[in-house]
Amino acid sequence: MTQKTLMNLRTLTLAALAGLLLMQATPSRAAEEAATAAVAEQPLTASEAKAAIDVAGEITKFDAANVIGAPKPWQISYQDAESPVMQNLVPLHDGVMVIIALIVVLVLGLLVFVMVRFNKRTNPKPQTFTHNKIVEIVWTVIPILILVGIAIPSLRLHYQYYNNETIISNPDLTIKVVAHQWYWSYEYPAQNIAFDSNITADKDLPVGAPRLLEVDNPIVVPAGKVVRLQITSADVIHAWALPAFGIKKGAVPGRLNETWFKAEKEGIYYGQCSVLCGKLHGYMPVKIIVVSPEKFEQWVRGAKLKYATNGWMQFAALESK
Repeated sequence: MTQKTLMNLRTLTLAALAGLLLMQATPSRAAEEAATAAVAEQPLTASEAKAAIDVAGEITKFDAANVIGAPKPWQISYQDAESPVMQNLVPLHDGVMVIIALIVVLVLGLLVFVMVRFNKRTNPKPQTFTHNKIVEIVWTVIPILILVGIAIPSLRLHYQYYNNETIISNPDLTIKVVAHQWYWSYEYPAQNIAFDSNITADKDLPVGAPRLLEVDNPIVVPAGKVVRLQITSADVIHAWALPAFGIKKGAVPGRLNETWFKAEKEGIYYGQCSVLCGKLHGYMPVKIIVVSPEKFEQWVRGAKLKYATNGWMQFAALESK
């Protein structure tokens, strides 16, 4: 073996030893994260735990000034759109309504013209023709063009909502929704939080809270984040719906459906079960509170303690209302 080869081997050996020493002296990123998590998960004192739970309670406390997504008296249009999907759905709806209105006016005008121009009194001798190729081509081609014009934006929106795997597979937060007769159960798998959400009785409603829509335990989500919902049912078919976000998804026993939303404005939003699921169908409201990411972390900290203390299996919804 030549002297040059021996020197190269010696150099490689020294480099390997130096690398091993450096790895032992410098903790890995995973080790640092584990150490940080261990510090964060250290048990809290009784006063610290109570303070965290109180903060979470303040975040979910009802404030009429924060209500954004809720029905209004004599409302005939959609609620204000507060998600990307709903913001695209409203213009599509309005555009289709304009097309429908124009078609109705055109057909009504033609009917009136025919009744006036070709009635028995003004036209005692009926015409004998039966076909007109130009007219038949026109009334076939124009509806096709109208349908294609509606289909293109409809399919784009459908893809954005139902088939956008880029969003659905990479959410910032996942919430599991389980429907029951007649209440909802929610679970935050990554945060180890689970609770039931029951309708608030009329006698317990906060001042200004909407009747039949207020709940005891609302969902809390961060603003500007993609939230994936995994929805199923424990008994019969329900549907989880939130109008301001453009969401309506079936909760079917034995099936796990997925949808998503991204709330862009902080506030309180309401929805309901939208499938007739039994005698208390009208007592399954949905309430979401959208907060800043910082407040969401504070809520998570307190919610872990709150629902661990009280137990998440609450059967108040089984009592007669």
